[in-house]
Amino acid sequence: MIDMELKELAKHLDDEVRARCAGDQDLEGPEDGFTEVMLEYLARDGHVDTWEVGHAKKPGRRGAPAFKINAWHIHSQGEDDSAPMVDLFVTLYEPDTEGELIPKARIAEHFQWARNFLEASLTGFGGRMHEMEESAPPYESVQTIYRRRAELETARIFLLTNGVAKQSEEVNCLIHGVKVKHFLWDLEKMRRLLGSGQERETIVIDLEGDYGGGVPCISRDDGTGEYTAYLSFFPATLLARIYGDYGPRLLEKNVRSYLQARGKVNKGIQTTLREAPQRFLAYNNGISATAETVEVSKDGTLRLLRDFQIVNGGQTTASIYHAVRKEKADISKVSVQVKVTVVHREEQVAEFVPLISLYANSQNKVNTADFSANDVFHQKLESLSRTIWAPAPDGMSRGTRWYYERARGSHLDDKARAGTPARQKNWLAEHPLAQKFTKTDVAKYEHAWDQLPHTVGKGAEKNFVEWTLRRTKTKAELPDQVFFRRLAAKAILWRRAEKIVTGLKQGGYRANVVAYSLAWLSRQTSGNLDLQGIWETQKLPENVEEALRGIAIEAFAYLTETAGGRNVTEWSKREECWDGFKSRKIEVPELARERRKPAASAEANGSGTKPGAREKMSWQMLFGEIQKLRKGTWDDLASWGKETGNLEPWQQTLCLNFRAKLDRGKNPKTPECGAMLDMLDAACEKGFQP
Repeated sequence: MIDMELKELAKHLDDEVRARCAGDQDLEGPEDGFTEVMLEYLARDGHVDTWEVGHAKKPGRRGAPAFKINAWHIHSQGEDDSAPMVDLFVTLYEPDTEGELIPKARIAEHFQWARNFLEASLTGFGGRMHEMEESAPPYESVQTIYRRRAELETARIFLLTNGVAKQSEEVNCLIHGVKVKHFLWDLEKMRRLLGSGQERETIVIDLEGDYGGGVPCISRDDGTGEYTAYLSFFPATLLARIYGDYGPRLLEKNVRSYLQARGKVNKGIQTTLREAPQRFLAYNNGISATAETVEVSKDGTLRLLRDFQIVNGGQTTASIYHAVRKEKADISKVSVQVKVTVVHREEQVAEFVPLISLYANSQNKVNTADFSANDVFHQKLESLSRTIWAPAPDGMSRGTRWYYERARGSHLDDKARAGTPARQKNWLAEHPLAQKFTKTDVAKYEHAWDQLPHTVGKGAEKNFVEWTLRRTKTKAELPDQVFFRRLAAKAILWRRAEKIVTGLKQGGYRANVVAYSLAWLSRQTSGNLDLQGIWETQKLPENVEEALRGIAIEAFAYLTETAGGRNVTEWSKREECWDGFKSRKIEVPELARERRKPAASAEANGSGTKPGAREKMSWQMLFGEIQKLRKGTWDDLASWGKETGNLEPWQQTLCLNFRAKLDRGKNPKTPECGAMLDMLDAACEKGFQP
């Protein structure tokens, strides 16, 4: 029997699917909508990166087996498009069923359909791939899998369902040399994911069962019962296999882990592995990890680690893996020191783990503020979202709120706390699912408008970490009402752009096209599109929608034509890709812009830069303001100043020289940035429109 909590979750997912499908012409139906909803939940928790929805189903006939997929993605585990892994998603969705039990046979059938698709793709559909329509949803996935078949090492097949699966055991297997792993996400598993205490899907490292045997270790209790530490030396080959199986999921999702994975010391580690592997243990500090529990045999052999997470040393682990995969380094003589801490009191885990990471010896410096200041930002944003009402579309409608879901599943929890079904219905009307957004959404909207679409393309979690690092580096202020309204306007822009792009039916890469389109629009308008007007009407003006259609067509053509045989999604993650697109000439209608708030009036209206504040601003913040403007702004300012007589000849020359310096790629110094922005503010006060 399905309990009431699961039934409520099933109903909540149905509501999300209906909200997602409303007006989205590209979704083939509720099954595609459910796929999108589920993958967004999994992406927030780091289980998946990005994806392309592409429903493809074919019944078996004439000896050809049946196949089905609903979405797919090929991604690399390295910065250089190396070590590709394919994700295939197959969906079993039956709306309004309240989470019914699903027989094992149906689970097995769906996994088999996805395996059939993978096998057919690896063989080029028996040499008949050329007969497929290029516009067909699976064409791009088949083509990419076939082209990279020699490099592929791992395929992950995810079954997504709104039912409750009976016990199912899909055995991992090999298909044409590719290791296939299976992941089942049913209603019960989603409940655990959304539960308050579950941070991630548990990783179980069975050393004896899956990796050929355990490793010797010594252990030491702290004497208070708080934790036990286990010290061991792992063969580097073992670490490489574990990372190959789980990748970045092994790294705790915080700033330090991300810095480790991208630090400059990677080259040094790989040099040691290549030229002096026998010295690696002496040179390297090893890794620090945590586990929920471990199993150790009587002779001191570490056999199993449950909920294994590397909190310091992700750099070392990833470098070993990539040295083996890319450089074919011989690491048979390399050992790595591994310290595993088991925290015995569950309520202390959330506090203890970040502190291990914080105080562990590392080459990368991270301040304590990196672990705490960000929480203040999100708490403030959450508070604003609970108090600010969005304007009603007409005089008879009730207002709504844009709900910021800081804690996973809080929207569902808050609705349940409303009480009776009638009160829950009223609460949902005031906090509609279509206006819910998360931390990764915030980073996506902000980075797209900050003209960093290549960073958005790296996936929800990586983009969020990059955005957090930028905010920390520039010491950005806490959000206020103006920030919140502009953020909601950017959300409206993104979500409407998604529907515009999908309505064009161009054949995929929607997230990349949307990010590039909005970034280009931001650059074209110097970031001064009338966001306040979008907030006040809660919709886009017709001319903005018209502009987005034109930009999206150009963006799709550019991304697909310039990829040069590369994976389009991976190509879009590169800054050189954005550099090539941002200067393209695209005809768009005249768009309403916000007047730039001059410094003199900023204090009164609560936005912009307060008087004298630029004297205290860092170079990063000042140059960040410069970068948001079109380079042509300075030419326009010089011309305007000459025509109106509002700028002296030397000021006009200063504008032209400043533009020339930017064109040459030279960064202006702090005083120069401040002076040019002050001149621009003064001009705006006299009627200049950037």
